[in-house]
Amino acid sequence: MSSAYQNLVNRFQQMYHLQHLGAIAGWDQAAMMPAGGNQARGAALAELNTLLHKLLTAPEVEFWLQEAQAQETNPDTIRSIEEMAVEWRHASAIPDDLVKAKTIASTHCEHAWRSQRPENDWKGFSKNLKEVVNLSRQEAGVRAEKSNTSTYNALLELYEPGVSTQELDQLFGDLKTWLPGYIQYAQDNQSSVNIIQPEGPFPIEKQKALGLEVMKLLGFDFDHGRLDVSTHPFCGGVSEDVRLTTRYKEDNFVEALMGIVHETGHARYQQNLSEQDRELPIALYRSMGIHEGQSLFFEMQLGRSAAFLSLIQPLIVKHLCDGTSQPCMALDNLEKIYTQVRPGFIRVDADEITYPAHIILRYEIERDLIEGSIEVDDIPELWQQKMKDYLGLDVAGDHKNGCMQDIHWPMGSFGYFPSYTLGAMVAAQLFSAQKKIMPDIEAQIQNGNLAPIFDWLKTNIWSQGRKYSTAELMTRATGEPLTASYFKQHLKERYLD
Repeated sequence: MSSAYQNLVNRFQQMYHLQHLGAIAGWDQAAMMPAGGNQARGAALAELNTLLHKLLTAPEVEFWLQEAQAQETNPDTIRSIEEMAVEWRHASAIPDDLVKAKTIASTHCEHAWRSQRPENDWKGFSKNLKEVVNLSRQEAGVRAEKSNTSTYNALLELYEPGVSTQELDQLFGDLKTWLPGYIQYAQDNQSSVNIIQPEGPFPIEKQKALGLEVMKLLGFDFDHGRLDVSTHPFCGGVSEDVRLTTRYKEDNFVEALMGIVHETGHARYQQNLSEQDRELPIALYRSMGIHEGQSLFFEMQLGRSAAFLSLIQPLIVKHLCDGTSQPCMALDNLEKIYTQVRPGFIRVDADEITYPAHIILRYEIERDLIEGSIEVDDIPELWQQKMKDYLGLDVAGDHKNGCMQDIHWPMGSFGYFPSYTLGAMVAAQLFSAQKKIMPDIEAQIQNGNLAPIFDWLKTNIWSQGRKYSTAELMTRATGEPLTASYFKQHLKERYLD
């Protein structure tokens, strides 16, 4: 190992440890921090992010990269340097003061959103969002100029390396040609189906106990993570210390339970990234599409399957019905609940066949917002029109269940939303590949033998980090690059056949 590469390793290890602290401070801000601490926490996180930016963009880092690239010959080390260079290019594109300003603005906007959303306060929210959008546009402009691309593509690259708006427009355009028909056909298929909706109350402590047992079944490592509550479910932290959150409703356990399954998919990926070089970019997750692919594999491919529901149905009865089964908790009824197609306002509660419509709506709005063809004040009307066009729903004036429902925009995470639908495609393709090599996979799931499934994911996806591009990673795991065909076939088999 050259001295230049060793210096890079030392610098990235230092940054990883600081990022660990930042991740836990962010988790605490969402799950535990008293409201009065937000201004100080925002300032502290801004200071930390600025320090991290300075560490990565310091002049010696560019020198070390050049020296290491010239000196190293080991292929694995060369790939590691390439991913370090990616991080350096992303960071060096924007100045320190912009990093600090955006952190402060997004922290303020996100914290205020937590109280503004329940109050349907679009006026107050939009004032804060305008500042976040302004700074995000500045960031996108600087990045676009240095990478010779469009402003939205420049932000998209941070989440989905190698994916462009041209590809997304084509992909989502194709989805829009068949998705409405699938939604309508599925609803028609289910129109005569009788579903008994569970009626609470389901005490939060009992729901949490159920969630923890399901997490254990899914292989979550509680020595290196925990479950808490936040306004918006998320998975954060680092591989050694993963933090999950969900949100509960006492009158309905359905969403919280599957939300836990979803976030556990993220967590299993995070906990099983390669231990070798764990503190270096090469060992991090490949993309947000691959990350969302793991959570949607857990939630949609596995979690909502008849086989998995048969496995956890006794646990649901044990925790929520004191061991006495009720008609609403019967397996066939649970299957109907978890595969019910019903267009709704809330993205995170959407069934998997209407979910892509929620993503396309957000993608089209945030793309145009960053590129400057629309403004923040245009969002409610555009949201209302697209909800009517894509899902047949009227959300006029109901901002808390409309354009204020997500945490991503107040956090300044523009370019993230496409990852959800890309992730659904990843999940379907991975599960299809597993079925080919494990023809009895459904029986194994029903019997609780989930280890072969997770071992395959660990070998083919989780432990690979960023060694390969998304296309190569998927090809090595499934035999071909990412394609929408498996997702389309999955929806057809589950909802239309």
